[in-house]
Amino acid sequence: MRNGALQTPMNDLRKDLQAVARDAETLLRATADVAGEKVQEARTKTEETVRHALDSLYGNRLQGRAQRLARTADTYVRDHSWSIIGIAAGAALLIGFLSTRKRS
Repeated sequence: MRNGALQTPMNDLRKDLQAVARDAETLLRATADVAGEKVQEARTKTEETVRHALDSLYGNRLQGRAQRLARTADTYVRDHSWSIIGIAAGAALLIGFLSTRKRS
């Protein structure tokens, strides 16, 4: 399967999970005043499940984005290593110059 063929079902699943999470949060708010040990246990378990599902849903996306960014940065640094060294040296000189100037 191509990556594009999986995008639409994954987007649909993401939207469905977001809708379930919103509905669960609405239900939790609506039952906040309801007393009872079993109700509180169910509320706590539902809150944990929704939180875990949302963390998994958004955490994986952020993790993938961070990995792509790290790969891009690594490639850039490898391709432009002398430029990076020059920029770092220039920044160090500037910081050194400014720190000695303040003392005077």
